[in-house]
Amino acid sequence: MNLTGFASPWWFLLLLVVAAVTVGYVLAQRARRRRTMRFSNLELLDRVAPRSQGWPKHVPAALLIVSLLLLTFALAGPTAEQKVPRNRATVMLVIDVSLSMEATDVAPTRIKAAQEAARSFAEGLTPGVNLGLISFAGTATVLVAPTTERGGVVRAIDNLKLAQSTATGEGIFAALQAIEGFSAVVGGAEGPPPARIVLMTDGKQTVPTGDPYDPRGAYTAAQAAKQQQIPVSSISFGTSHGTVDIEGKEIPVEVDDESMREIARLSGGDFYKAATADELKQVYASLGEQIGYETKDADASKPWVALATIMLIGAAGSSLFLGQRLP
Repeated sequence: MNLTGFASPWWFLLLLVVAAVTVGYVLAQRARRRRTMRFSNLELLDRVAPRSQGWPKHVPAALLIVSLLLLTFALAGPTAEQKVPRNRATVMLVIDVSLSMEATDVAPTRIKAAQEAARSFAEGLTPGVNLGLISFAGTATVLVAPTTERGGVVRAIDNLKLAQSTATGEGIFAALQAIEGFSAVVGGAEGPPPARIVLMTDGKQTVPTGDPYDPRGAYTAAQAAKQQQIPVSSISFGTSHGTVDIEGKEIPVEVDDESMREIARLSGGDFYKAATADELKQVYASLGEQIGYETKDADASKPWVALATIMLIGAAGSSLFLGQRLP
């Protein structure tokens, strides 16, 4: 356990009391020895005095002092970094449903693998996170508004339908709008919950054509996300040798890693590459950990209380065993 600090360090003043008890015990032992030596008849003393137990007789006192030290440590409120589930956050899952997702370079197809991984992500996300779903091809559609109810999200993932074109920017803009509307409702005194967009796509933007810095382009949308402090975790899914059959023609659909990396950079988010179904699952699992949990300094006194209790019981037991009395 890596301790990060103490909530009430002033309790350490009790160490002065523990030190006084220790000194008092030592002095009491010396005074007892002096009183014993005043006995004038040493021969009779040797016959009637109990046989010395040596160091074992100090075990109860030592255990008692250790228990006091541990209790003092616990009272000081040690804290440690612990991973705790988030109780408020908003995540918009934005999935590409363009025709290129029919490619079979990822078995059985890109879309089937994406659905399975997204389903696992939704089902495994911690209960306190509000999850929404957007699909995009030539346009973007909000399929499920942010909610803690996972059933609707899973059903929508299972029913994703493919369409023509790839409007990546529209997908991001739709996610930003959904988050803004949801945050306005649930913000409260604490302000809007932290939000993130998880964007999964396999290809380059085709709508609008040309410059991704177009007012509705992917890079412009990523910059807008940055301004709203909503990072985009982009997942580039697929390989460089994917193809799809469109009207009898085999069309190459190479994955566009560079665009996804740039979207993540412009928004202040993270870029992930997944070339297989297993890699995509690992990416989603990693995102689930990042999004669903946060690291906080939490109370770590319980182990010290438990140890102090064990030591106290040991002190009582050893005292009864060695001296037939409690310390």
